[in-house]
Amino acid sequence: MSTNREIHLASRPQGWPTADNFRLVETEVPTPGPGQLVVRNRFISVDPYMRGRMNDVKSYLPPFALDAPLDGGAVGEVMTSEADGFAPGDTVLHGLGWREYALVDAKAARQVDPNLAPLSAYLGVLGMTGLTAYAGLLDVAAMKPGETVFVSGAAGAVGSMVGQIAKLRGAARVVGSAGSPGKVERLRSLGFDAAFDYHDGPVRDALRTAAPDGVDVYFDNVGGEHLEAAIGAMNPHGRAAICGMIAQYNATEPPAAPRNLALLIGKRLTLRGFLVGDHGHLREQFVQETAGWLRAGKIAYDETVVNGIEHAPAAFLGMLRGENLGKMLVRL
Repeated sequence: MSTNREIHLASRPQGWPTADNFRLVETEVPTPGPGQLVVRNRFISVDPYMRGRMNDVKSYLPPFALDAPLDGGAVGEVMTSEADGFAPGDTVLHGLGWREYALVDAKAARQVDPNLAPLSAYLGVLGMTGLTAYAGLLDVAAMKPGETVFVSGAAGAVGSMVGQIAKLRGAARVVGSAGSPGKVERLRSLGFDAAFDYHDGPVRDALRTAAPDGVDVYFDNVGGEHLEAAIGAMNPHGRAAICGMIAQYNATEPPAAPRNLALLIGKRLTLRGFLVGDHGHLREQFVQETAGWLRAGKIAYDETVVNGIEHAPAAFLGMLRGENLGKMLVRL
């Protein structure tokens, strides 16, 4: 192949992104230099955090450049290699998605075993998604056996993993919120003790019914009304792992909630934001334990797969609207 297709950021979104913010561009397949690989991407990941990188503001990651390819998690096959330890045919995980062929520095690629799990799993259950759930629940929030856990946005890739890991690690009760009746039913099939559709009424009321004895650990993917409800429901010395706040990623005004932060004092609560990149020391432990659960059939995962690089923007926009069940991926 001599032609490569990639998605560029054509303009910065104002509020909700649209298809016009993206551009499909044809380029030449790159040639590797010393210490580099050319990887044919097989799957790429689209994730909520990418929305923030489309804004030209200072954050924990630099913003995407205009008129240049976006990037993100990808897994693919090495086509050519100028790096020791990598050969054509190897399967690697790297961070240059949103394109069909990627020129990757070998030091930024990690070989994975395609026989251990489907390739797509390395972007989800065995990848950043799974590690986010594992580290946030067990390290950041320090969940202990016998506790009650509440997960917002629980039918997504991270949330569904959090709930299952909590049950496997001995949580007494796991509650999840989701955005449709079908997603609520899926959470129940994954072992959640209770689940509710947050469109059905105030989150605080649904949470009070689902967790009448309160919440010890809250895993936040949504923010806003969900965070306010969780603070109100949390027991003394409760802990919250703040992973994401998708409810406000496209907002043009500051959120109205939470309005009850004063409860942190009397309840002695801990709310801690985290980034998965700070928990790389847990990767091997996470992969070994999660792979064991997968082999034993103790953990399940969902994927929503869209085909073709040209449909990557639509997949991203659909993920922001909550159209995915589990991990949103693009198959190339």
